[in-house]
Amino acid sequence: MLRQKLEYIHRNPINRGYVDEATHWRYSSARNYAQMENTMCDIFMEWF
Repeated sequence: MLRQKLEYIHRNPINRGYVDEATHWRYSSARNYAQMENTMCDIFMEWF
């Protein structure tokens, strides 16, 4: 259920039409989960 909620949060900017991919949203933790550089903050991902 936690993963479902996380995916919902990551999809919000897409659903609003702000970006085409969740990783394009600068403030999204989707960037952390995609292991991209230049993320805004560190995210605890041990549960994933």
